[in-house]
Amino acid sequence: MAGGSDDTMMRHAAAAGEAPSLALADARPPRIALCAGEASGDLLGAGLVAELAARFPGAEFAGVGGTRMREAGVETWHDASELAVMGLSEVLRHLPRLLGLRRRLRRRLLDWRPDVFIGIDAPDFNLGLERWLKRRGVRTVHYVSPSVWAWRQGRAAKIGRSADLVLCLFPMEPPIYARHGVDARFVGHPMADAMPLNPDRRRARAELGLDDEGPVLAVLPGSRLGEIERLGAVFLDAAGRVARAVPGLRILVPAATPACEQAIRELLAAAPLPPGSVRLLEGRAREAITAADVVLLASGTATLETMLAKRPMVVGYRIAPTTYRIVRSLGLLKVDRYALPNVLAGQTIAPELMQEDCTPERLAGAVVQWFSDPAATAALEPVYRDLHIALRRNASATAAEAVAGLLEAPR
Repeated sequence: MAGGSDDTMMRHAAAAGEAPSLALADARPPRIALCAGEASGDLLGAGLVAELAARFPGAEFAGVGGTRMREAGVETWHDASELAVMGLSEVLRHLPRLLGLRRRLRRRLLDWRPDVFIGIDAPDFNLGLERWLKRRGVRTVHYVSPSVWAWRQGRAAKIGRSADLVLCLFPMEPPIYARHGVDARFVGHPMADAMPLNPDRRRARAELGLDDEGPVLAVLPGSRLGEIERLGAVFLDAAGRVARAVPGLRILVPAATPACEQAIRELLAAAPLPPGSVRLLEGRAREAITAADVVLLASGTATLETMLAKRPMVVGYRIAPTTYRIVRSLGLLKVDRYALPNVLAGQTIAPELMQEDCTPERLAGAVVQWFSDPAATAALEPVYRDLHIALRRNASATAAEAVAGLLEAPR
């Protein structure tokens, strides 16, 4: 902890509206505060902390994180699970608790005097906290850009008012920030570092107890209950149609959480699927994707994972019709492609069926097309491989290098 007199001076300066100097002190190793809001952020934070600790021996790390960040040496004042709320109704229900947590975190950060604060994803919580700290002289970093490439690109300027530095996972993001004078760096995607360039489908099948031969379809209707409610029945209906067209098809359905597993189990009871053709898995999405011949999935991060596993996919998604009409009518949506592999490739390499096109008939037709055209799958794999290589930048080390540059820069 910092000395009491220094803390008092800092609080007095903040109360007076001044920005106290928080330049990296020669007298002590740097203090690095972090805030990660869910499991994926916890994993990103752990990798970043390990690299920063190697660059700054004796550095202190504290803030909000989960098991991985604690194992990496972060003193967690609050657990990442406390921020893991999704959906408007859930946020509203937890709003008083979240506002109280943010007030306590502000006070503790002000007392602790970090040399830099790193908000990891969770933009609704972190960007406001970053802006508040930046006004008080703390250098701030936002790790994982919101999808400014997809909609409301003007948000880039607002994010720049919160963060001195934005660490981006995708190469199309920094140019958008540059148009608004924001320092943003492409650091690569940790998932691309973690997944092999040559996935072992045979091993994945063996680990799932599947024969090496025979057609396999992985079905991923989403990792959130709202997605499963909108897409689950549609996807399972489509899978049933594929099973009638592809003899001997085995269908793998990974469930991200116990709640998702229960929701999917209830949908399976009413789904038109051949008896014994489906296996509901507790987690194990990556193994299911790697084992599959084709993947039917909701738009989101799973499309990136499927690309890195080099599997052909069909992407479907629906949002509330009213929301979709508003977003379209206001011109907030800036892309014609939604799935990350298509955005990265700059062309449609994975069929996308959105909104009214997301029907069991159309989804099934697109999936069967992949099963019936092995040459198309073979042609797709080198495209996926090139995209994988482009994202492989040793993300944690590259991100740490960017943070180190900010720490060491003169004020």
